Amino acid sequence: MKHILLSILMTSLWASAVQAACYADYKAKRDDPLRLHYGVAEIAADCTKSDAEAELADRLAADNWQLLNVLGVFDDAGLQERKDSAGEYFLRY
Repeated sequence: MKHILLSILMTSLWASAVQAACYADYKAKRDDPLRLHYGVAEIAADCTKSDAEAELADRLAADNWQLLNVLGVFDDAGLQERKDSAGEYFLRY
């Protein structure tokens, strides 16, 4: 029994470690006056555009931003190349 529990625990820990970070780049707006921004955010849900849209819409709305669209989702490999473009909105939301 100990071996089975230990095996399950190790498999669970390994699966968590293997799961790569997920990020999305997006565009958002505010009205009156019109303001636009491009940003990059870490996504906790599954790494899909639809999950990123759902997660980001709520986060942005809390700060009076409206999500226009999610451009894409990516892992750590695409993170640094987007940092300068996102500026102050890099991992802000």
